[in-house]
Amino acid sequence: MMEQHSHRFERGTDGPKVILVGVDGSDSSLRAAAYAGGLARRQRALLAVVYVQPVMAAGAVLGAPVADTTEEIAEDLVAQIRDAAERVKGIFEVRWEFHTFRGDPYNGLVKAADDLKADAVVVGASEQAGHRIVGSVAVRLVKAGRWPVTVVP
Repeated sequence: MMEQHSHRFERGTDGPKVILVGVDGSDSSLRAAAYAGGLARRQRALLAVVYVQPVMAAGAVLGAPVADTTEEIAEDLVAQIRDAAERVKGIFEVRWEFHTFRGDPYNGLVKAADDLKADAVVVGASEQAGHRIVGSVAVRLVKAGRWPVTVVP
């Protein structure tokens, strides 16, 4: 005789609890943020907006003025991304947090997803021609196979 297991559906317990979206100021990343905002609203999930601030290699730093300029540009970009995230938040009325990680985009997003216990990752498709050859951050995240990854064009 076979045992019958009853599976009860519990409203509000299915679906991701933390949706991470990587933003870098590009149009595709801002579309990804809007898409992720809609997902977070429908899933009643937390939207974690993550910007990975590049760190210059030691050999690339030619002196303090270059480093300072890079830092200013990065801070300006963070401000722009925060503004864009605010607009997304206003449209979707979702719970959200803004996080800045340092490093290269792939490793920064992996660390963010681990630290924030992301259930899903959303990124924009790469707009850089070279990524078609080398492989985009999105492709590398998919290949990591640790979270569902949505790539927004």
